[in-house]
Amino acid sequence: MSVTQSEKAKRFRALHGLPATLGAPIEAARAGAFIIPNPWDGGSARILAGLGFQALATTSAGFAFSLGRRDGMVARDEMFAHCRTIVEATDLPVAADLENCFGDDPMTVAETIRLAAATGIVGGSVEDASGDESRPIYDHALAVERVAAAVEAARALPFPFTLTARAENFLHGRPDLDDTIRRLQAFAEAGAEVLYAPGLPSLEAIKSVCAAVAPRPVNALSGIKGLAFSVAELEAAGVRRISLGGALARTALGALIGAGREMREKGTFTFVERAAPTAEVNSFMAAPKNRAGTA
Repeated sequence: MSVTQSEKAKRFRALHGLPATLGAPIEAARAGAFIIPNPWDGGSARILAGLGFQALATTSAGFAFSLGRRDGMVARDEMFAHCRTIVEATDLPVAADLENCFGDDPMTVAETIRLAAATGIVGGSVEDASGDESRPIYDHALAVERVAAAVEAARALPFPFTLTARAENFLHGRPDLDDTIRRLQAFAEAGAEVLYAPGLPSLEAIKSVCAAVAPRPVNALSGIKGLAFSVAELEAAGVRRISLGGALARTALGALIGAGREMREKGTFTFVERAAPTAEVNSFMAAPKNRAGTA
């Protein structure tokens, strides 16, 4: 028996320590953090579910790479189709990396949240990165207005959608912790329930963010070289959720690049000794249906 979207949504909120009802008061978060890994296709989603993770999140970068494109070069309808693929791969709750919600205007943000929810996801993000290299971060007022539009759209859905608001300063050459905290606090005031500032440079900075927006749960990115803090370290800093962005996809691609270079430059194939056995990979995958349509 499949799990309904509403049931998945409630499970997802419980992982964050959030109330089952949107807009209800958020109590002081209990200790503990969970890892929400980021598959890039149906197969990687099945493997991560089979390994025992409790929820999954899409990765815009990993998906773009799988299409032979750079991060940020995926159209909205393509992203929705990808969300459906990840949702249908497992019974786990799935949250989506919706980038900047594919438009500057708050109305577009709200529409993206509504349409994304129809794919089966139970949560998603809105970020303040504009995609414009000349002005990479939205002005404060517009950024808050966009989050408010996302919140309104989320609260109109027939299930408790978990909205994450992201402050992207540190990924776009603006290492201003004070401004990042001001933005996250404003996003929380606008109704965002989970806060996220990817690329924070230290555990101390992460701790400052967690304290500034408490009791709302904070997501931390653990997919940046040199900033791969442990679960225990992030828990101690106050983090509730740990994601990896495109790191798992880049790890897999790193193995492919290494194998390709070994073949091309050395003419050897030692990389196969590190490859997952076919039987193990098959064990994570769905059984094929026969011609009668039964499993």
